[in-house]
Amino acid sequence: MTKKIIAFGASSSTNSINKQLAAYAASQFENADVEVLDLNDYEMPIFSLDREAKSGIPELAHRFFEKLGTADLIIVSLAEHNGAYSTAFKNIFDWTSRINPKFFQGKQTLILATSPGPRGGLTVLEIAKNRFPFQGAVINGSFSLPSFNDNFNTNEGITNEQLKSDLLEIIASIEI
Repeated sequence: MTKKIIAFGASSSTNSINKQLAAYAASQFENADVEVLDLNDYEMPIFSLDREAKSGIPELAHRFFEKLGTADLIIVSLAEHNGAYSTAFKNIFDWTSRINPKFFQGKQTLILATSPGPRGGLTVLEIAKNRFPFQGAVINGSFSLPSFNDNFNTNEGITNEQLKSDLLEIIASIEI
């Protein structure tokens, strides 16, 4: 039976390296139906309690929540902005958590991060590893790809053999 993977880069960049990494990781699973989301399709007003009281929860938050609900596995690759989530992702996170604080809905989740620098988004990855379980994620693995431009290309994916092997080992351990 084909399993459903929802993957996305937690960035609104049109050339998101995290979206590329999430899509690559999802493509490594066999017998899976992969849908790669673009956070730009879920752009909403900045969350506030006042805005929620006045206008309710945006329809796009409901759509995002429903998409996550269709997944057997969620793959999210986190962009690191000043040591934390990107504003685009945090806003979706905030709105969706108003529908259900456990918006990951008990889904298996693989969390990734990458950046052009040598730490590969490790700070935001640690934040997510600690926070996502409170939002209903069942974390099955995490992986950081340092120095994206040196270790990834669009034709081959991860080019550093050790890093590629590390990610494939994590993927092999996930049963969906």
